[in-house]
Amino acid sequence: MQAEQLKDLVISALEDVKAQDVSVIDVRDRTSVTDYMVLASGTSNRHLKSLADSVIVEAKEQGVRASNVEGSHVSDWILVDLGDVVVHVMMPATREFYDLERLWRDAPDLGVAGSE
Repeated sequence: MQAEQLKDLVISALEDVKAQDVSVIDVRDRTSVTDYMVLASGTSNRHLKSLADSVIVEAKEQGVRASNVEGSHVSDWILVDLGDVVVHVMMPATREFYDLERLWRDAPDLGVAGSE
């Protein structure tokens, strides 16, 4: 699966479980680690877990396995590494504190739908 298709799949999986404030950052020209970072907020730790699980299940159904999942046990920040796409689901306060969008501010922000 191409990175662009995987990004769209992740966005869809997050939206299916009512993710809030979904943001996509194109980091292809900034790092060799991944192509896209997708950030989303949830309303509770249980909601974060549901968001991450939705991404993992949808990716797995398309033949993409998460190479790593961090923070899935009662955490304010869960990271799902799908290779070409890294997904960060966070509680709003944690997201504001770490402010990954500011950290990657020079990278193109593709918005929710992934179009510039």
